[in-house]
Amino acid sequence: MSDHNEEIRQLAKEFESCQKILLALGDENRQHLMLEMMRMEDCGGVRVGTITEKTNLSRPAVSHHIQILKDAGILKMRREGTKNYYYFDADMDSLNRLLQMLEHAKRVMESLPDRSGNTCLQK
Repeated sequence: MSDHNEEIRQLAKEFESCQKILLALGDENRQHLMLEMMRMEDCGGVRVGTITEKTNLSRPAVSHHIQILKDAGILKMRREGTKNYYYFDADMDSLNRLLQMLEHAKRVMESLPDRSGNTCLQK
């Protein structure tokens, strides 16, 4: 069982390193914001005002959520004069860490014994 414990300790470290992106993706408002941005189908970027019009969020709330998504490495911004355009361009290191952590979690779960207490075999 110590091998499983070591695997789970390692998985916990990996999970901890993914907390910022998990937090960013886990919020329902940010999910809605990202979906609306995707539905706009503008790869060149979208302005805060346009996002605000498509969501039920205030302009300050949209700006707040965009900042969290930027900090997590999910969105980037480009400036044209005084206008800011936000677009999807994930930080590949963060995204790869998240994918590796999820793959590791899957392997750990598949290797653990059945702990449900249900000893009946289904046929």
